[in-house]
Amino acid sequence: MKLFPTLFQHPALLSAILLTGFAGCGRPGTPSKAPSFDEVLATRRSIRSYDASKSISEAEVRELLTAVQDAPSWANTQPTRYYVALSPEKREALLGLIGMNRQRVDAAPVLIVSAYERGLSGFFSGEQTNELGDLWGAHDNGLSDSYLVLKARAMGFDTLIMGIRDADGIRALFDIPESQTIMAVIALGYRTADPQRPDRKPLDSVVRFY
Repeated sequence: MKLFPTLFQHPALLSAILLTGFAGCGRPGTPSKAPSFDEVLATRRSIRSYDASKSISEAEVRELLTAVQDAPSWANTQPTRYYVALSPEKREALLGLIGMNRQRVDAAPVLIVSAYERGLSGFFSGEQTNELGDLWGAHDNGLSDSYLVLKARAMGFDTLIMGIRDADGIRALFDIPESQTIMAVIALGYRTADPQRPDRKPLDSVVRFY
């Protein structure tokens, strides 16, 4: 009975044990049975090294992004837009627009640009609802990206959300309208190693109960 407290005192060991469930047959790295939500949370990491021998199909990306469409948004305006680099040409061009992160994700088989349409979240009948305005679009985009990285982990994939990017270059590469704000580039692939879980702040330093 002392095993479980010991495991939770060593997150890296817990993560390694949970990951054994992600090594089933079928899709490489996917579980033999669906992981629990707690298992998804425990094993999701920002991955900076990918296995170049493993690929991801368009059908799998479509399955992933279909699930992401369930993310909540202001008045169900669904402002988030995704641009997926699957072809070698688009992927290589996008790698050239993410600066120092290129060396971290150059083996990831899929790169996804995350953006949102301005003037939707935070607005009613075209009028800004409160002082945040289009920041609600960024908020809803973040919710969608959270769904993306968690669903990806549930499917056996790994991700890295990158904020270093050439927005103008990306806009031209994918013909993204000026009405959309480009937020991030997300790598999608398979990890080559299981990184340790970084420490989190104590709960009472970030939460107040009244």
